Amino acid sequence: MAVPDALRRWLDGGRTGVKVCGFTREEDALAAVEAGVDALGFNFYPQSKRAVQLAEIAAWVKKLPADIARVAIVVHPDETLLRELTHSGLFHALQFHGGETPEFCAAWGGDLYVKARPISDAASADAALADPAPCLLLDAHAPGVHGGTGTTVDWSLAADVVSAAARPVVLSGGLRPDNVIEAVRQVHPTAVDTASGVESSPGIKDPALMRAFVEAARAG
Repeated sequence: MAVPDALRRWLDGGRTGVKVCGFTREEDALAAVEAGVDALGFNFYPQSKRAVQLAEIAAWVKKLPADIARVAIVVHPDETLLRELTHSGLFHALQFHGGETPEFCAAWGGDLYVKARPISDAASADAALADPAPCLLLDAHAPGVHGGTGTTVDWSLAADVVSAAARPVVLSGGLRPDNVIEAVRQVHPTAVDTASGVESSPGIKDPALMRAFVEAARAG
């Protein structure tokens, strides 16, 4: 399966790619596109404050521009959900955010999926590097919570992973318009990812913050 052009724009666009996660409303997704975001994340983890149901968003997601990557975020998903997501044709990639095995991710994720790896020390950074996922997403370690915490990663550890990974690495964890420039400068990730950093409340995006985040990420 060929890697969709939308994913190439996000992960191989010649500059720091920008993904915003946790969209629940069409107007916010359109504002993100207008702001210059490369990828939009939709959270299908029921316990997330930003969780969505496929049936509730499908009608407007299919109308989004084809060159903007659409990523479905899952945590320990069952096969029914994965079949629904993959057969919908609405998403360019799956992002596994739990303890899924490499074999499970590869079986469902195809040629390019994203695996979130929490890092907090050298051992967890080494474990991230050992994961064979074609794209890694580095997030803060928060026991029992799968992303969206607003907690930053140790950027020196993240930089070590980026320098050794030889594949796309996305930096997440507590990124905001006021710190993403320094994060990009220190870590040099393929792309950056945020959710709470551009919100007025969980799942409700702030257009001005999204514009500021994109501008800052590209200036880093």
